Amino acid sequence: MTTAPELRVTDRFRELLDRLSQKAIDDYYNPYQRFEWPESLEEDQWWMSPELISPAGTAELEKLDEATRKRLSKWESINFYSLNVHGIRELLIEVVNRIHMPGFEVPSDFFHHFIGEENEHMWFFSEFCLRYGGKIYQPPAFKLASPRHEPEVENFLVFARILFFEEMVDHYNMAMGQDERLSRTIRQVNAIHHEDESRHIAFGRELVAHLYGLMCEKVDGSRLREVEAYVKRYIVYSLNSFYNPEIYRDAGIADPLALRAAIIADPGRREAERRVIRKPMAFFRKIGLFTDDTLPVG
Repeated sequence: MTTAPELRVTDRFRELLDRLSQKAIDDYYNPYQRFEWPESLEEDQWWMSPELISPAGTAELEKLDEATRKRLSKWESINFYSLNVHGIRELLIEVVNRIHMPGFEVPSDFFHHFIGEENEHMWFFSEFCLRYGGKIYQPPAFKLASPRHEPEVENFLVFARILFFEEMVDHYNMAMGQDERLSRTIRQVNAIHHEDESRHIAFGRELVAHLYGLMCEKVDGSRLREVEAYVKRYIVYSLNSFYNPEIYRDAGIADPLALRAAIIADPGRREAERRVIRKPMAFFRKIGLFTDDTLPVG
């Protein structure tokens, strides 16, 4: 059984939960009717904003002509939605394990909205991948040992990972939802996901801040540094999941592993990555989890 000490819920948190739950009701849509799925999407267009494809900011980008970049953007797009499918599945498992369990009584009503919306997100992302890419890419395994022993640590890490994942994805959604260079279908998928995620992020920040406070009361400083190190490793893993050699292979790149290694090693890529994670990094610094902005190499 997954439990946590009862959250010391403030009036502000209760008001936020009520407001977000009502907004979820007011903004509800049927995803099976909302989307228009054309038979195909043009192959010679951008499928992801060119500033967001993985070689952006590196010397490797200059070695690719525009036709190759556009072809790569298709598979980058399929990989991005594939990451969403797998990320959503994992976060749903964790939230379902906690709904109406001791310690999570207050947020459980919002959990119902969260679970329903995320399940629908997983459906339309998978629908896009299978319709237009014919596949869902598998994610790399996250094999790092987690410092999970105390319930307070376990619960904090679950929702910290969920929050980071949502904030990282939302960076892409916001950009692509407004990018007129992309097809209407791609803009629609990203814009609708951003609308829902804005509620989830507002909720997640409040919950993670609460859980961090509870964790700090139960564990010592050395344990907190273990948690900090784990979350930072998870961030690097998440960023590296965009550098999938399979997408380079599908785009016709001659040596996909060499391209991946070159992109990861290029210092110019760090600036692009920092833009993607700027908001969650600032939040983790604000609540006290991160003592600095450094991330491990790898």
